[in-house]
Amino acid sequence: MKVLLCCDLDRTLLPNGVPEESPQARPLLRRIARRAELTLAYVSGRRLELLQAAIRDYGLPLPAYAAGDVGSTLYQVRAGAWHPWVAWERAIAPDWNGYGHDDLARVFADLDPLVLQEPEQQNRFKLSFYVALNVERDALCAEMHRRLADRGVRASVTWSVDEARGCGLLDVLPERATKLHAVRFLMERAGYDEASTVFAGDSGNDLAALTGGLQAVLVANAAPDVRREALRIAQAAGTADRLYLARGGFLGMNGCYGAGVLEGLVHFLPA
Repeated sequence: MKVLLCCDLDRTLLPNGVPEESPQARPLLRRIARRAELTLAYVSGRRLELLQAAIRDYGLPLPAYAAGDVGSTLYQVRAGAWHPWVAWERAIAPDWNGYGHDDLARVFADLDPLVLQEPEQQNRFKLSFYVALNVERDALCAEMHRRLADRGVRASVTWSVDEARGCGLLDVLPERATKLHAVRFLMERAGYDEASTVFAGDSGNDLAALTGGLQAVLVANAAPDVRREALRIAQAAGTADRLYLARGGFLGMNGCYGAGVLEGLVHFLPA
């Protein structure tokens, strides 16, 4: 059986959170990734250069596909060369109704809680801000959605937490430029169905993919509020039976990072 394994990187495959990594997790992942029936895709918030750096620095296997910038970019990886998937850009572009990145930045310029991230964190279809963790998040996101809707812009406003900086991250993306839609685009173009696809993640910007009907794994090191929110959304959507919460114990590992990914993969595809 062909399998498409789609993984977030930071604190999902990369052991760059607080809990310890089970030492056998990454070597086992590398062995499994060499199997001909498995196709590996990384689905990350990182831009291209940082995607490639993570693979190099952590000794991860090279993927066949990679979605970067929280799903706003998509690459096909062939013989070590990374090729932007132009069909993906064409698929998501209409959502912004002709507005560009700088146009939308001006729409939010008077919202004091929003601090524009560095230029290298932005791209044509990704508008990114830093936000204090104590901000009234629901009210802020509601105002942003109102302004976007007034302009006919279909967009998602995605929240996550940068633990190292101690702040929130808000990404404004075309509505279809999400990790969930990127995975479904891959499934359609590469010929995988839901029974042969598994997604793994850990954070707020993984919630749509974790609860959107895919076979999905939430690694054990995910923050408690992410676990609660993932369960709440999945139960409301009727997809709770397709969400696996890694808890450790598989091959004596702790369920964090790659150990949780492997635990969930075996849960959904035991053969």
